[in-house]
Amino acid sequence: ACPARPAWPAASQELEGRGWAWLCPLGTRPERFGTAGPGKESENLRQRTQIMSRGLPKQKPIEGVKQVIVVASGKGGVGKSTTAVNLALALAANDSSKAVGLLVDVYGPSIPKMMNLKGSPELSQDNLVRPLLNYGIASMSMGFLVEETAPVIWRGLLVMSAIDKLLRQVDWGQLDYLVVDMPPGTGDVQLSVSQNIPISGAVIVSTPQDIALMDAHKGAEMFRKVHVPVLGLVQNMNVFQCLKCKNKTHIFGADGARKLAQTLDLYVLGDIPLHLSIREASDKGQPVVSSQPESEEAQAYLRIAVEVLRRLPPPPE
Repeated sequence: ACPARPAWPAASQELEGRGWAWLCPLGTRPERFGTAGPGKESENLRQRTQIMSRGLPKQKPIEGVKQVIVVASGKGGVGKSTTAVNLALALAANDSSKAVGLLVDVYGPSIPKMMNLKGSPELSQDNLVRPLLNYGIASMSMGFLVEETAPVIWRGLLVMSAIDKLLRQVDWGQLDYLVVDMPPGTGDVQLSVSQNIPISGAVIVSTPQDIALMDAHKGAEMFRKVHVPVLGLVQNMNVFQCLKCKNKTHIFGADGARKLAQTLDLYVLGDIPLHLSIREASDKGQPVVSSQPESEEAQAYLRIAVEVLRRLPPPPE
């Protein structure tokens, strides 16, 4: 029998008081695993995959969404959310007839700021949440439901339930592509998402730094083990060019993602430079693909979007 329902986090109580009771999930006791020693990481991942599949429904498409593209990384701080935002905008820019949505990492409030979105979503007559819209992208984020500075201090199963509701209890309308900004890492949340919805492809973001590449390697292997196609790697913050002398410096190393791609037999979708305009545009809520479409930085994202579409399998009928 499942244990008694635990006390909801303060953020959940606040959401319930604001009419967001649908987001507050029931708690259960998570499985425990021993620490992974040498040679045991693959076995622990296999065990987690099996346990996470117990009692889960069969993969079920998201209502109105044709294809799901997840943007992931083995660790945080590599520019995954910035890549997800600009990739979504680039997909829409490459073909204006396509409808694109964006679902963000449940832990982070960054997307509302980067997409210049404020306010609380409304409920439809069917009691579904309506995403907020800007730059032609339908966006949904935990940042719309909690205060900007409020941390989401939830355990794994609470987060997984929240993500499931953000996927399935949102009125996405009719989308050709839903870009999902996955939480960093290779834990239960990633496994749950991969096993509950059909994912057309995963994009792995990493800097060229060795430490980041080690985690990116794990992320790519995780998707392969749960049979999610890995479309390729994005090498972010590849090179810095001085604005004055134009000298180029590989701050995080040179071509590390390309070496990893060769090891994993994957494709490098593109390189994103470490450029001041990307940071400034994101902080202003004016993503570079939208605000500076002719810039070299925006063109890099647009080329990546082309490569992503080239490698996507055809949508199911």
